[in-house]
Amino acid sequence: MPKAFSDSEREYIQKRLMEEAQICLAQFGMRKTTVDELVKRVHIPKGTFYLFYASKELLFFDVFCSLHNDLQTTLLLWIDELKDNINADTFTDLIFRLYKQVDATFLYAFIANGDLDLLVRKLPPEVAAAHAKEDDFNMEHLLSLLPGVQTEGNIKIFSAVLRAIFCTMLHKREIGEDVFDEAIHVMLRGAVLQLFEEETL
Repeated sequence: MPKAFSDSEREYIQKRLMEEAQICLAQFGMRKTTVDELVKRVHIPKGTFYLFYASKELLFFDVFCSLHNDLQTTLLLWIDELKDNINADTFTDLIFRLYKQVDATFLYAFIANGDLDLLVRKLPPEVAAAHAKEDDFNMEHLLSLLPGVQTEGNIKIFSAVLRAIFCTMLHKREIGEDVFDEAIHVMLRGAVLQLFEEETL
């Protein structure tokens, strides 16, 4: 019979699993990280792992979503700090800062080595669909904070554009490392200017 954990024990174990999963993703990638490795690091029996997650992929998805939410919270905080000084230039700079912050996480390697694509394919379809829907809702909230921006018809497109620009990080060498940051900034500014075009006309 499975051991009953208190709320604080459950919270601690889940926190430790996510911490170690993030470290393993950065060091080894998803394919080379096993449940055995994770439970050894967290000092729990293998059976306990499956009380929390049905698969390692669901744990990694939780880690991915946590990072995604942290980055989004950071962006919303930066927007709030700008108050009435939100325009195409300041918003472009905010998104660029966010991209640089992402570059310092495990996410770049996670995408570059194909782990994100593999993870999405291994997730239950309803989990991936729910995340995509939540992502669109969060983008709608983000765009609603920008003065002069019409959200209707822009949400899915702008969300896709940001993902597309982010994916260029996988081709830094081909684009040219010496001009890469400037190229990203130019692409972001082009996308943001279209959001603000009604305000600037």
